[in-house]
Formats: sequence, structure tokens, C-alpha cells
Amino acid sequence: MMDFFNDTVAGLFNYWIVFGLMMIGFYTVIAHDNLVKKLIGLNVFQTSVFILYISMGDIRGATAPILIDGQAIYAHPLPQVLILTAIVVGVSTTALGLALIVRIHEAYGAIEEDDVLAADFATQDAEDATEQARSAQARATEPHAPADADDGAEREESRPS
Repeated sequence: MMDFFNDTVAGLFNYWIVFGLMMIGFYTVIAHDNLVKKLIGLNVFQTSVFILYISMGDIRGATAPILIDGQAIYAHPLPQVLILTAIVVGVSTTALGLALIVRIHEAYGAIEEDDVLAADFATQDAEDATEQARSAQARATEPHAPADADDGAEREESRPS
């Protein structure tokens, strides 16, 4: 019974942490309307993926892949390299997200998703009304051709039978 506990619960502790962090990050992204909170949730989710890769790449008793005299178990360096690259990408994604949030706040005056969408729809409605007014004004001021002018369309002529 103790072996079962060590193999399933305590032995897989890293994976339980990964699962918990993933669910916390996913919930934060889905449940909150605040864009900063969504970005933090995305970072928590991303961190859980980092921990997952590092946990999978861990070999107990392994050493760094440096040649040593004698028999040694080497850890594969690829998971660590991938995680270093992912961390750099994650930091740049976070910086870009924060820059976009600042621009959204400057443009709409809010960082709540519902407020931004409402302001965007109001702006779109105002732009549509302005465009319709411009189109109507352009049609009114456009010179019209006389009714008997040739518009280039071919007409069917009736032939006497």
C-alpha cells in the first residue's frame, strides 16, 4: 500500500503541481475580464508548462553531459535548452501584452474586457453613422446625367413583327 502511495501521489508530486498551476492559470484567463489578470493567468499557465518539461527531463542520479572517466548517467540537455528559449519567448510575450494593455487603456480608458468591447461597438456605430452621412452627401452633390444620356448599357430594341 505504501508503494502505491509513493508511486501515485508522492512520487508524482511535480505533476500534481503542474496540473494545479495549469488549472489556476486557465481559470484566471477564462474567468476574469481584467486584461492584466488574464496576462498573469497566461504566465501562470506558461510556468506550469515549464515545470512539466523540466520534470519530464529529470533523471535521478544523472550528471551534466560532460565527459567523466568511468560509468555515468547523463541528463539530456534538450529540455533545459527548450525551457530557456521558452522563458525568453514568455518574457517578450508578456512585455508585448503589457504594451498592448497600455495602448488599449490609452485608447478606451479601461482595461476591463467588457468596457473595451462596449466602447469599441459604440465607436463602430458612430463611424458607421458618419460614413452613411458622407455617402448621402456625396450622392446629393454628385452631378447627374440627363435621362436620355447614353449610360453604356445595351438596351433591347423591339423590332416590328
